[in-house]
Amino acid sequence: MTAAYDLHCHSTASDGHLTPAAVVQRAAEQGVATLALTDHDTVAGLAEARSAAAGCGVRLIPGVELSVLWQGRTFHVVGLGFDPDEPGLQDGLARMQRARQARGEAIGERLERAGLSGAREGARAVAGAAEIPRAHYARWMVDSGKVRGYEEAFKRYLRRGRVGYVHGDWVAMEEGIEWICRAGGIAVLAHPLGYDLTGAWIRRVLDAFAAAGGEGMEVACGTSPDPRQVGQLGGWCRRYALLASTGSDFHGPGHPSRELGAAPPLPGDLPCVLEALDERR
Repeated sequence: MTAAYDLHCHSTASDGHLTPAAVVQRAAEQGVATLALTDHDTVAGLAEARSAAAGCGVRLIPGVELSVLWQGRTFHVVGLGFDPDEPGLQDGLARMQRARQARGEAIGERLERAGLSGAREGARAVAGAAEIPRAHYARWMVDSGKVRGYEEAFKRYLRRGRVGYVHGDWVAMEEGIEWICRAGGIAVLAHPLGYDLTGAWIRRVLDAFAAAGGEGMEVACGTSPDPRQVGQLGGWCRRYALLASTGSDFHGPGHPSRELGAAPPLPGDLPCVLEALDERR
């Protein structure tokens, strides 16, 4: 069953496969009535998405997925319902784009030295106007026959500890949350089970996240569709009195569990971030 709303997805403004307008159109076709476009560290796709949403009856919520650092590890924080034109947020996102550009160039240099000639040019062609993340290098490797699939690209070249891995110069988690809150939005911890951490570590992250002003967490995720995982995340959501969010983490067609609107339903007793956004309008 398709959910009526999806609060986490990506377009070609970052590392998605479809343009912002095409993402919105696909969401409408999937029965998604409310959509948040949450590209990585940019709101560049929002204007196009907003225009498309007006034409197909989809309610568009401004969104972004920030890359942040805490205790030397990278986490993702989704911002929802903020003012995209708030000066502090705009300055912060410009800083993040510079960091992404530097990281993309460094990854390319490492891959070239490792013998993958043409890596930078190939990934740039995939990225178009967006900065080059690891996903675009992986796509170039697959398309050029260097590897058999995305998993192999990350396992051999792009994962932490591999030759093409470059640590991102991201913003501290506390500062990233401040950007979102100052712009009037709600900060949501994205896909909490996606960081390969123990339960004790995740609880430490949630303690710090809530103390910094984070208000929500993804409970129903396209990356964690198992009902047992939803139950575990729901338990943490209750423990920390956080708002529950849901999102497919859609990047493109071909992954059924991460199709727009395909995230599992939220437990009925949890307060939903969408309701909180409606109350603040």
